[in-house]
Amino acid sequence: MRVSTSWMQQQSVGSMIERQGDLSNLNTQLSTGKRINQPSDDPVGAARALDYSHLTADTAQYQRNIGTANARLGLEDQSLANASGVLGRVRTLLLQAANGTQTDGTRGDIAAEMVQLRQQLLGQANSKDGQGDYIFAGNRTGAAPFASQNGVTYVGDDGQRMVAAGPGLQVATGDPGSAVFADIPTGNGTFAISAGAANTGSAVAGASSVSDPGANPSAWGGSYSIVFTAANAYEVRDGAGTVLDSGSYDATVGGSITFRGAQVAFSGQPDAGDSFALGASAKQDVFTTLDKIIATLRQPNGGGADMQNSLNTQFANLDQAIDNITRTRGMVGARMNALDQQSGLNDDLTLQYKSALSGVQDLNYYDAISQLTAQTTALQAAQQTFTRIQGSKLFDYLR
Repeated sequence: MRVSTSWMQQQSVGSMIERQGDLSNLNTQLSTGKRINQPSDDPVGAARALDYSHLTADTAQYQRNIGTANARLGLEDQSLANASGVLGRVRTLLLQAANGTQTDGTRGDIAAEMVQLRQQLLGQANSKDGQGDYIFAGNRTGAAPFASQNGVTYVGDDGQRMVAAGPGLQVATGDPGSAVFADIPTGNGTFAISAGAANTGSAVAGASSVSDPGANPSAWGGSYSIVFTAANAYEVRDGAGTVLDSGSYDATVGGSITFRGAQVAFSGQPDAGDSFALGASAKQDVFTTLDKIIATLRQPNGGGADMQNSLNTQFANLDQAIDNITRTRGMVGARMNALDQQSGLNDDLTLQYKSALSGVQDLNYYDAISQLTAQTTALQAAQQTFTRIQGSKLFDYLR
């Protein structure tokens, strides 16, 4: 191997530059507190650190989504609580109106208050969130979901806005008004009963229920009627007029008529030919229920069996509306609980991701300071070596 003076100088300079580069990297690590400041420092570690950074950022976004969702669900729950309070007041007034001591005037006063309660309920159904979006409009949040003109019409859609609260977890941040205020089953939720328009007796249909759920599926494929063939006798007929059942009725004690899983309580004295129709529950919005109650209370010369039957029919529909809002509040509460639980899980995940990221890219100061001391010594040795070599010539060794 041929050794020259310039070669030795180049080697010394290269050694010093290499030591200075190592010191520069250590100084950067000590100033940033990170072992990896660029991918070339540790390509594998840099890739892992990038993955952990993305996971941490995703979890932070999930937490922001949860905060927004909780705020919106909280507003929905408050609106539903207000709506439930309004309907509770309507129910109280309806019980008062059904009292036999009421007059046309007092029932008119009750109807006037119900008109105001209806407007309050409409305001709750058209309530907004903090961003000005309508809570119960489905995905059409830019316009009021309930339009009031010749009755109340739902103009929103049936969609639900969802947010990502965690990996693979989507949570609804609201409920469409169609499900909350519009598509409410009539009657007891399985069947509804209404008095015949030509009834002349004082018989009143009261509470109804399903006494045998197992018999119900085959029973409600069509319409049925309870016909009083005499003041003390009745028949149950199907839509074709076929007699399915019959029995006796005592007006002095009243009682329930049961057939094919259905049970209906009666009171009062029927006349021969009086009838009550039974059919599968349909859908009716709560505003229609209120409108029918108000219209019934405003009828002149009220207080008879026909008014009582009409009020009882709408009373059952009102209870269905109240139950529907209560169920919706339960679902809202369940979502908020799920979001709170997921928020706790996200906090735990964030801590784990940050700990793993720290293990990959954070600097061990004790090792770094030890390396700094060693690298400083190595640089000083290289500098001293260069000082000795730069003044030397090959001919000095030939004297």
